[in-house]
Amino acid sequence: MNFILEFWKFLKVRKKFWLVPILLFLFLFGGLIVLSQGSAVAPFIYAIF
Repeated sequence: MNFILEFWKFLKVRKKFWLVPILLFLFLFGGLIVLSQGSAVAPFIYAIF
């Protein structure tokens, strides 16, 4: 949790708010990959792509 707070402070100080959508997309895509492995949701996720 400390890393997230420190990273947020870095974004505010350096005015690098354009990194936020990129990081959100990476986290969502990573979560989608984790959820798709060995679950009943996998066929539906594969159908999206």
